[in-house]
Amino acid sequence: MKYKRSLLKLSGESLMGDKNFGLHSTRLQQHAEEVKKAVDMGAQVAIVIGGGNIFRGYSRLNSTIDRIGGDYMGMLATVINGIALQSYLENIGICTSIQTAIRMDQIAEPFVKDKAIHHLEKGRVVIFVAGLGNPYFTTDTAAVLRAIEIKADVLLKGTRVDGVYTKDPEKDKYAKKLKKISFDMAYQMGIKVMDQTAFILGNENNLPIIIFDINRKGNFKKVISGEEIGTLVSKK
Repeated sequence: MKYKRSLLKLSGESLMGDKNFGLHSTRLQQHAEEVKKAVDMGAQVAIVIGGGNIFRGYSRLNSTIDRIGGDYMGMLATVINGIALQSYLENIGICTSIQTAIRMDQIAEPFVKDKAIHHLEKGRVVIFVAGLGNPYFTTDTAAVLRAIEIKADVLLKGTRVDGVYTKDPEKDKYAKKLKKISFDMAYQMGIKVMDQTAFILGNENNLPIIIFDINRKGNFKKVISGEEIGTLVSKK
């Protein structure tokens, strides 16, 4: 196993399946089973989930809701997703703990770095919700910061595409997949799969980020094992 401790970043959209909104039971079950495969081989797994399947932060379609209020609504959406994923993981025998950046004691523990690491060392999956608890920061940035705090070996960005391409592969048939790129190259290319703040934080703290297709069965276990799945973004 190449990456003993990893943080998996899931977008809210990855929980929708073929729906346009909300949660899809088949996709939740699939993600839970993928995580179980990794845990069963001894990996320590933490997860950060977005909330775009329910509410994507600031809504420009509704000018009545300001940016700060919208971002807090987005944070609450991640809590809903975290509870859902926890249920599916527990149902297949994986012990979990939810830690939240916004206190809600009846639902989850407050985020405490040392406690999160303790859970991971005991074999529990830790689900971080509510982003960083502050507006203006995305869950991508939250994922990078949490990965640094828990001393993760890698951040795994699970998406619906199998890596980074020179151009949009859905629009340009000549687009080429890049197996490895530097953080500097990611800045220059303006890659949109993660926000620039997340890349900057990863670069400053030498945290490798792998962007891969989470929807293909077996990929999560393969990437943790060290197979060249997706695109590696690193200092080198």
